Amino acid sequence: MAKVLTPDMYNNLRDKETPSGFTLDDLIQTGVDNPGHPFIMTVGCVAGDEETYEVFKELLDPVIEDRHGGYKPSDKHKTDLNSENLQVDPHTLISVDHLTLIPGGDDLDPNYVLSSRVRTGRSIRGFCLPPHCSRGERRAIENLSLESLDILDGDLKGKYYALKNMTEEEQQQLIDDHFLFDKPVSPLLLASGMARDWPDGRGIWHNDNKTFLVWVNEEDHLRVISMQKGGNMKEVFSRFCTGLTKIEGLFKERGHEFMWNEHLGYVLTCPSNLGTGLRAGVHVKLPNVSKHEKFGEVLKRLRLQKRGTGGVDTAAVGGVFDISNADRLGFSEVELVQMVVDGVNLLVDMEKRLEAGESIDDLMPEQK
Repeated sequence: MAKVLTPDMYNNLRDKETPSGFTLDDLIQTGVDNPGHPFIMTVGCVAGDEETYEVFKELLDPVIEDRHGGYKPSDKHKTDLNSENLQVDPHTLISVDHLTLIPGGDDLDPNYVLSSRVRTGRSIRGFCLPPHCSRGERRAIENLSLESLDILDGDLKGKYYALKNMTEEEQQQLIDDHFLFDKPVSPLLLASGMARDWPDGRGIWHNDNKTFLVWVNEEDHLRVISMQKGGNMKEVFSRFCTGLTKIEGLFKERGHEFMWNEHLGYVLTCPSNLGTGLRAGVHVKLPNVSKHEKFGEVLKRLRLQKRGTGGVDTAAVGGVFDISNADRLGFSEVELVQMVVDGVNLLVDMEKRLEAGESIDDLMPEQK
C-alpha cells in the first residue's frame, strides 16, 4: 500500500466510498498503523465489502499486481477443485537414488512431513466483510453457516461451537488440537477492525474426526480447513475439495452465493488472499536445508514461502517450518497444491542429501 499510494492518489480517492460506506481511510488503516512486519511484506490494506475492489481499483489494482506476481487488471482467474488432477512432476521428483518417483501428493515422507493442511476463505455475497460488517450481519452469517454445516453427513458430519458459549474444557481441548482461533491479538487484525463485538457471532465447526474445520467470522466470513497428521496431501486436498463444494451447494440452496468474479476469483478480505484464497502447507523438518545459504533462493524458485509453525507472526523452532505456496491468484487450486507437493518432495530430498554430507548443487530447481 505504501509503495503504491501517492498524495495525488489519496486526494483523488479520499471522498469516495462504497455503497455500504467503506472509505479509503478504512481501507488503509491497518497499513498506516503497522508500517512494517518482522517476517513478511504485508499488503497494508483490507476490503470492507465486495465493491471495495471496484471503487478503489486505482490503489488496489497495482497492489494486487505487485503481490500476485504481475497479475494484470485484464487477467482472468481459473478454478480447479478436482483433486484427481494432482499428478507426478518427473522434473522435480528425483530422489537420492534417481529412480523413485512419488505419485501425486499421497505420500510425502512422514519421517520429515509432520502434518498437512489446506485452507481457504469464502465470503457470502450481500454482506459486508469482517472489517466493516455490523453485529447483525455477523449473526446472520453465523446462523446461515450453522444451518448449512448442520446438514453435512458421512465423514463430514460434525458440531458447531460458538465462542461465547464454550466451556473452558471445550476451549482448552480445541486449543490443544490447534483448532481454535483466539481473540485477534495481531496488530494487523486489530487495526483492521476485525475484533469488534468479540466474541459475538464467532465460532468454530469441525467434523467428528477433527480433520475438517470451518471458522466462522474470523478474518473472512468462512475459513475452510482440511488437515491431518503425516504426509498424505492428496487425502487432505480431496476432503477439502469435497467439503468446500458441498458447503457452496448448501449456501446456494438457501439463496446465498459466494463472492466471485472472473478477474479476482473468490473475493476475500485481504488482497493477498484473492483468487483461490488457498494456502496448502506442511509442517516439515528441515534442520540442514534451512541453514543452507541457498534456502531462500530455492523457496523462491519453487514459488513457496516459509513461516514458523505457530503462524505468520512466529519463527521456526527446532528446524521445523511451515512451508506453503506463495501464490493465491492466477493459478488454480490444483496447480498450487501441486507446487507444494513437488517442492516439499524436493526439499526433503535435499535434506536427506545434506544429512549424508552430500552436495545438493545438482538438485537446484529452475524458476517455476
